[in-house]
Amino acid sequence: MARGQLRIYLGAAPGVGKTVAMLDEAHRRLARGTDVVVGFVETHGRSHTAHMVHGLEVVPRRTVTHRGTTLEELDTAAVIARRPRVVLVDELAHTNAPGSPHEKRWQDVDEILDAGIDVLSTVNIQHLESLNDVTHSITGVRQRETVPDQVVRRAEQVELVDMTPEALRRRMAHGNVYRPEKVDAALANYFRVGNLSALRELALLWLADRVDEALERYRADQGIAAPWPTRERVVVALSGGPEGETLLRRGARIVSRAAGGDLIAVHVVAADGLATDDLAEVERLRRLTTELGGEFQTVTGESRAEAILDYARGINATQVVVGVSRRSRWHEVLRPSVASAVADGSGDIDVHLVTHEEAGGGRRARAPGLLSPGRLALGWTLATVGIVVLSVILVATQESHQLSLEVQLYLALTIGCALAGGIWPALFCAVASSLVINWFFTEPRHTLTIDHPPNALALLVFVLVAIAVSSVVHVAARRTEQAIAAQRESEALASLSRDLLADPAPVPTLLNRARTALDMDVVVLACPPDGALDAPLHVRASTDPDLLPGSALPARNWTIDESLEDGARLLMAGPPPPAGTRRLLSAFAAHATVLLGRERLMAAERVASGLARDNAARTTLLAAVSHDLRTPLASIKAGVSMLRQPGVTLDASDEGELLESIEESADRLDALIGNLLDLSRLQTGAVRARRDVVDLGAAVEAAVQGIGAGGQPGSPEGIEVDLDDVAAVADLGLLDRLLANVVENAVRHSGGAPVRITAGAVGDRVEVRVADRGPGVPEPDKERIFAAFQRVGDTPKGEGVGLGLAVARGLTEVMGGSRTAEDTPGGGLTMVLSLPRADGIAP
Repeated sequence: MARGQLRIYLGAAPGVGKTVAMLDEAHRRLARGTDVVVGFVETHGRSHTAHMVHGLEVVPRRTVTHRGTTLEELDTAAVIARRPRVVLVDELAHTNAPGSPHEKRWQDVDEILDAGIDVLSTVNIQHLESLNDVTHSITGVRQRETVPDQVVRRAEQVELVDMTPEALRRRMAHGNVYRPEKVDAALANYFRVGNLSALRELALLWLADRVDEALERYRADQGIAAPWPTRERVVVALSGGPEGETLLRRGARIVSRAAGGDLIAVHVVAADGLATDDLAEVERLRRLTTELGGEFQTVTGESRAEAILDYARGINATQVVVGVSRRSRWHEVLRPSVASAVADGSGDIDVHLVTHEEAGGGRRARAPGLLSPGRLALGWTLATVGIVVLSVILVATQESHQLSLEVQLYLALTIGCALAGGIWPALFCAVASSLVINWFFTEPRHTLTIDHPPNALALLVFVLVAIAVSSVVHVAARRTEQAIAAQRESEALASLSRDLLADPAPVPTLLNRARTALDMDVVVLACPPDGALDAPLHVRASTDPDLLPGSALPARNWTIDESLEDGARLLMAGPPPPAGTRRLLSAFAAHATVLLGRERLMAAERVASGLARDNAARTTLLAAVSHDLRTPLASIKAGVSMLRQPGVTLDASDEGELLESIEESADRLDALIGNLLDLSRLQTGAVRARRDVVDLGAAVEAAVQGIGAGGQPGSPEGIEVDLDDVAAVADLGLLDRLLANVVENAVRHSGGAPVRITAGAVGDRVEVRVADRGPGVPEPDKERIFAAFQRVGDTPKGEGVGLGLAVARGLTEVMGGSRTAEDTPGGGLTMVLSLPRADGIAP
């Protein structure tokens, strides 16, 4: 059975007409004789939408009861049993009621499609999973119902139902979208012109990308290789040289002239992987591409020009930007440049040859020489001394061998020179060997003339073979050296990356690894203080223990001075590094740049988190304190108004109760303000604790007497005190405040049962245990109750602002103590306060 086809009507916002467009298509198909039914269409109370459902067969919905509410959902089984040709299913991203066969409506649609039934559906752009964060940042509303992008991508047709923001707002103002009581709030919030314009652009761009993908599939299926300039795509060819910035900016200017254009930077590396480009420069160009709104790609190829053109044709590029060659004109004659090759092979693609400061200067990027001076000396020694020694031996024994052996021996010497010292000693050896063979071993001897033509041909072949073999051997040896160096670099960088990811302090690790890998004495990372680019540099980190972080950078002859971003510099002192380590140095510089950037982002994140916490605390404070401030103030105002009201006479008893109520409200207000002030002083570090020897029993009794909310000590209905004869090191004033908060909290939540206070010595600590018989606190919340503005578990809703235990925590920590919450045996909560124990009792 063939799978059904899905057609989706995509909109930028509710009310643009997706459902109406779907119903209109259903009526057109019904008029053509197609079997069309309505599986689920949500009218949202809109009369026009409900009117368009008339005339279409509607499959009865499935009802689901959830938490006492009856909900209606799409009956997938009934639709499949009915087997129409086309079914309408509105709101593709909808989440089904619990107990439904599928969690999401798009899964119902998938089942219907598998049954061979075509589906017409609708979805808004903000419901696409990939755009959920983007639309949240635009509208401030997080969409809980989303549909995976691949579901919409798989649709055979996606039709955009478009409407200008102004037209949509007029439709809403006329009451065609929401009920009248919701219109003003919607227009002032979600349906602002800026929001609608941004959502519309998102929908247009998303659909344009899907159209582009469909076009690429069509071109691939039809074998069309020529570019179709449906959208401006500018490819900037980068060699990793200093001209890259000029080329990128020129490409960005070209893209900016055409709306919807794409900027793609392409860096080509050799297919053998032995790239010699400056990694730091490549990384800088990558960041610049991102800043210009482009995309950076790295491709490989034997020929840079062919790789650039193949990539440009593959993405349907319309223009290529390439820099004018840095080589001189006589180099261009011997070997065409990449720019010339791209221009010659571009075909229908426009090519921009951009001049720059490096153009035509005769400076060509060269791979660093990998042969050491010792190797070169050995090669030239073989090319000179070797020829002399071999010639002496062969002349002395020339009666015992023939010309063919002599040629082979000189050829072997030439190959040896290529292996030892490279191409130039080998070429010298080949030419010198040909002259020696001609002088000593071909007739007539001791002249440069040759009588026998085959000998002349043999000598010519020898020279050509020697040069060819020397070149091959030289290239092979060079490639081997490069491969070994690249392997060492790869291993070092891979190990460095692993270490940096696992190290909590990656910057010192990076500097130590750089010092070891590059054989340096000292490596320093220096930065300007507070980002001031014109300020003297200060040490950020160093391998020298004498150069402390934050100290001024001393004057010194630095072997390496690598500039990083934002004025930072990577400095190294030691012997000059080999030329082949330049890429490794660039990698260390790139790592240092990334680490500094990460530190800046982490610092900014900490600042932002602190500001967010402060804002949340202020919001919570205002929300929590407002009720607790208003209640006692309202009680005080009502009492005073009653006493001052003319014509009202109160007897002594009523007046006493009223005054007592005013006094209790004032005490409550005073306690709240005191807690707020205490918490503020604790959070700002303004509280300093004295270290006195305090009689714990006297302190507890004083705190209990001051509460006045629970009976007398020892009373069955109040507070029971059972204290050992112990003393603690504490601040008497802070301790009294601490005990008062904890005991008052226990009395408030004990449910009328007695609160028991015990104290005793436990090793070098003194523990005070305040146990209540209330409902207790769940284990996960036992730490959270000590946070400010928390009312957890056993706290009645709306009673208290949640500051008492937060203040108690702060006071305990200021005095060097600790606090924990435990379950009371038999039910309830026990607060355990631990303080340092004193040696003797306070007098």
